[in-house]
Amino acid sequence: MAPKLCVLCETAKAMLRRPKTGQQICRDCFFYVFETEVHNTIVEAKLFKSGDSVAIGASGGKDSTVLAYVMKTLNERYKYGLELFLLSIDEGITGYRDDSLETVKRNQQQYDMPLKILSYDELYGWTMDAIVAQVGRKNNCTFCGVFRRQALDRGAAMLGVDHIVTGHNADDIAETILMNIMRGDIARLGRCTAICTQGEDTIKRSKPFKYAYEKEIVMYAYFKKLDYFSTECIYSPDAYRGHARAFLKDLEAARPSAIIDIIHSGEAFEVKEEVKATQHVQQTCQRCGYMSSNPLCKACTLLEGLERGSAESGLTERARKKLEAEGPTPENIRTIPFFNKTPSGNPGLSIAVEIPA
Repeated sequence: MAPKLCVLCETAKAMLRRPKTGQQICRDCFFYVFETEVHNTIVEAKLFKSGDSVAIGASGGKDSTVLAYVMKTLNERYKYGLELFLLSIDEGITGYRDDSLETVKRNQQQYDMPLKILSYDELYGWTMDAIVAQVGRKNNCTFCGVFRRQALDRGAAMLGVDHIVTGHNADDIAETILMNIMRGDIARLGRCTAICTQGEDTIKRSKPFKYAYEKEIVMYAYFKKLDYFSTECIYSPDAYRGHARAFLKDLEAARPSAIIDIIHSGEAFEVKEEVKATQHVQQTCQRCGYMSSNPLCKACTLLEGLERGSAESGLTERARKKLEAEGPTPENIRTIPFFNKTPSGNPGLSIAVEIPA
């Protein structure tokens, strides 16, 4: 039997079947359609303007590595006029993040981009290893997610960039929609499908891979022979997201379009005005100046609980009230440096920036 030809160019041998569409295509056509779809997402959402400086959230994993490669490729091909940086957050996970950062440092050389690394230890005085030692593995992802989000904004502010892009893909967004539905989290459900977000006191953040399937990102990295770190975080197997991920994979196996269908459903959700009125109004944290829906932001609340030996106080209202009953916050506990969105950053932090020769 003669080999099947690519359904797009009709000349080269088909090498793969796209998980997203089921088309059998050659490698070159796959590269072209994948990159073009990302470009169309960027253009339709008007994510950038010429002259923007953009930090790519780089973990060394497949998503961020492919994002860095594709952003560099599209920036040169379509003359976006962007100045690109790599921004990595070191959570302090021995045997995982220290190894993945070595991949990021190689990517820095391969893609010729400046690299900035900001660690939890520098910013919060705690590593994830130390946090897990105190809180266990049940709620550790809550701490990491809250701390990581603020660390990205602070690292970007110190770089003086206009924009942060992350490698969140279609699978990630569909999982988040499912999680918010299962938790009944109306506030997050209303904004989790946004391709671009920006608070009054935060840096613009977007997801160019919003409609890109995880399987296609893996295929792109494989056929391009990109250098990425593939080990899963040692603390993530017990995460709540894992249940949503397993459910989504079952749905995708039965109906490949389920991922995009869930995203479109999430985009179509509308929250009633009377429900919106019950949501907390965004303000700034009284202690660190970062955006918050309460007098203290979640990161400051979690950090205070860790410092006072009551980590659960940042997770439940009951535990929080119990801690407050013990007395006011001690003056000698560690706190997060005050957030400064300007490029000058905080003089109390020393962050390594590596510039390619």
